[in-house]
Amino acid sequence: MTPPLTLSLVTLGVADVARATAFYEALGLTRAAASSDAVSFFNTGGPVLALYGRDALAEDARVSAAGSGFPGVTLAWNLGSPAEVDEAMIRCAAAGGALVKPACKAFWGGYSGYIADLDGHLWEIAHNPGFPVDAAGRLRAPEKPEG
Repeated sequence: MTPPLTLSLVTLGVADVARATAFYEALGLTRAAASSDAVSFFNTGGPVLALYGRDALAEDARVSAAGSGFPGVTLAWNLGSPAEVDEAMIRCAAAGGALVKPACKAFWGGYSGYIADLDGHLWEIAHNPGFPVDAAGRLRAPEKPEG
């Protein structure tokens, strides 16, 4: 029997692997030894993050690399407090990321903002008081309603 779905790896198609690698290293990630000139791998608190050439990734999936606009996907970096969100937003901008939406109180009760990495991938940087982050930086959605 096949095990249940597990998000194990996220691959971002990028214009320049070396440039994108430097961006994510500036955010505190360390490139794994399994990396090469063509692909960078980073261990995170959850899935492995991979950076691979956008054209090569599209070719591998047998789709067009010419897509544009909002792809309907965002990635998220959840943190333990609004102050950590503000610090992360500043760090991302200093590394060359583009501020898309400044961090602010969110309609769902948390605090979040959006940045785009060097290739336009949207990252929500958020603090959600209802979804605790453990000491290793892993987020867990509550299994049962509070109360």
